[in-house]
Amino acid sequence: MSSFGEDLRMERLARGIALEQIAAVTKISQRHLVALEQERFRLLPGGILSKGIVRGYAGAVGLDERDWTERFLKACRASGEMTEDDRGWTTFASNVGKARILHHEAVEVRVRWVGALLLALAVAAGAFFTVRYVGFRAGWWSTFLPWRHLSSNVQAGWASVHAMLARILSRIQS
Repeated sequence: MSSFGEDLRMERLARGIALEQIAAVTKISQRHLVALEQERFRLLPGGILSKGIVRGYAGAVGLDERDWTERFLKACRASGEMTEDDRGWTTFASNVGKARILHHEAVEVRVRWVGALLLALAVAAGAFFTVRYVGFRAGWWSTFLPWRHLSSNVQAGWASVHAMLARILSRIQS
């Protein structure tokens, strides 16, 4: 009984196809193709990538990809060199999916907190300007700040800001 790698090599040679041609068509490294023919499965990347190499090789030679993939898996199990199976890849893929979901949820939480902070700042600013407006209307805002302790430049600056706000408020009211 012949082996998987020997059968694969014989099929390739019977069709007159060189390894270089398969490597050029499939973009699979020639050392991986040689390792496949020599049944040195330990040199292959493992898991689904090894199956892809077998499918690519079989497709380039014109063989049934599914049949040769099954033969490859049987040969791997018989040699005992292959330790990785598809469960590792499905676990990896599900973990990647979970990580993306967790990252998305973390971003949502951050956006919510930023929104809450902006809302709190808007409420605080609205409260400040409401109190200030009411203070101007009632006449107590000018006595609310300790104007006597400030220098004349600061008082002049506050007076110009006060006058500008008074003009804005008068335009809003009219």
